[in-house]
Formats: sequence, C-alpha cells, structure tokens
Amino acid sequence: MQYIGLIAIGAIILIVLIIIVRCINIVPQAHAFVVERLGAYHSTWDTGLHLKVPFVDRISRRVSLKEQVVDFPPQPVITRDNVTMQIDTVVYFEITDPKLYTYGVENPLAAIENLTATTLRNIIGDLELDSTLTSRDTINDKIRIILDEATDAWGIKVIRVELKNILPPREIQDAMEKQMKAERERRARILDAEGEKRSQILVAEGLKESAILKADAVREQKIREAAGEAEAILTVQKANADAIKMLNEAAPNDPVIALKSLEAFAKAADGKATKIIIPSDIQNMAGYVTSLKALWSDGEKSKKE
Repeated sequence: MQYIGLIAIGAIILIVLIIIVRCINIVPQAHAFVVERLGAYHSTWDTGLHLKVPFVDRISRRVSLKEQVVDFPPQPVITRDNVTMQIDTVVYFEITDPKLYTYGVENPLAAIENLTATTLRNIIGDLELDSTLTSRDTINDKIRIILDEATDAWGIKVIRVELKNILPPREIQDAMEKQMKAERERRARILDAEGEKRSQILVAEGLKESAILKADAVREQKIREAAGEAEAILTVQKANADAIKMLNEAAPNDPVIALKSLEAFAKAADGKATKIIIPSDIQNMAGYVTSLKALWSDGEKSKKE
C-alpha cells in the first residue's frame, strides 16, 4: 500500500509539472498573444515569458505584427466609357492592435479583399479607359486612404496599395497596340526629318565656313602682297634718299656733276630709243669737256717740242 501511495504521489507531481510547463509561454519577437480568461478578453502578451492560469486562461489568437502582403485575384471592373477590364491588387498592411484584429471582424483578410474590390470598382467607374491606364498612382493613393480609414476599427493599418495588372479586353489591346505602333512610326519619321534637316544645316554651315576661310585667305594674301610692294617701294625711296644725302655730304663740284650726267646720258643712249632729247645742260657740259680735251692735247704737244 505504501508503494502504491508513492507511485500516486509521483504521478500527481508529474502531472502538476507537466501542467506548469504547458502553462509557460514564450512570445517571440514581432508577435503578440491575445489571452482570454473564462471566455472573455483578459490581456495581450507582448514579446517575452508569460505564465497563464491553468484551465482558466486560454490563448485566443497568435498575431504577427510584421508587415504582411496579400495578393488578391483579378476583379472585373467597368470604366465610365463602358470598358470591362480585369484588375488585381496587392495590399501591404500591418496589425497595430491585436485585440481589435481578433474581435473586430470575423475574417480580416476576406474583409480587406471585399473592401478593396468594391473601392476599386467605385474609383474605376468614375474614370475612362485612358485615364485608368495612366493614373495608377492616383488610384493607388485613393484606395489606400479609403482602406486605411475603414480598417482602423479592425486594428489594421494599410501601408500601401498597388495595382498589379490592368488587363483590358483583347480587342482593346489590339487597338492600343496599333495606336502605339502608329505613334512609334510617326516619331521615327519625325526623327528622320529632324536628322535630315540637321545634316543639311551642318553641310550649309560647312560650305559657309569654307567660303569665309577662302575669302580670308585671299584677303590675307593681297594684304601681304601690298605690304611687300609698299615695303619694296619704301626701301627704294629710302635708298635714293640715302644716295642723295651722301652726294650732298660729299659736296661735288660742277665738273664731277657734269661727268656723272654724261655717264647717265651715255647709258640712256645705249638703249634702243630712236629719239633722245638732250637737255641744254648736257650740251654745255659736252662743250666744256671738249674744251678740256683740247687743252690737254695742246699741253702734250708742247711737251714733245
């Protein structure tokens, strides 16, 4: 009997230890546990070690506080110009209040999906097809603001909303592709015309610059030739002036001047001219030379006698 009592006590102790161990809970980082006591909300456990009362406390929900991403399937929407298209959305959100998230709505993700679909239909219904395709950022902001306000009561904060795909009907896609192709061809023709225009302008500018350079070269050549001729004339005149200056400094007498004049006359007469006009001074000089020659001859005869 004593042995059976010891086994029973040991079993009870083991059961108590198991119950205590099972009542010890560790909440990991970025998580929260919602605890109920006797079926009613009691508290929210944050990160760390917690102990619940056996058979009284119950962990109602384990909530992740990380940012979550939900990709909702495409939803059919109709634009203001009666074009039906498929749009799927991606919602980024995080849980800010685990208690509201647990008790605020039965299925939070389904509620967000339905709310996103209805909001998207309302916004797209006020836009035409072209505006829908070019206003992604505006649509994203409008959906995010509406979802964020609506989900505050559920302990959810919507961070951002993105339109993942916008799929118009096939015939609309074909028409858009044709329009884009025509637009690309138009831009290509414009670029070709601009390139041809630019090429012609460059050629004309090149010819203009070439003509200007040639004119500058001719002008520079003429200027240099004129400068050379002027310098040559100036050199000759300077030489003549120097010669006259030297003659004046030498102070020649009349016979020397007459002799030089006769030499100049002889050089002039040595040409092919048929007529020579002899100045009176040259004639007098010739007579004077003849007289000198006669006097010299008489002197020689006297010496011989």
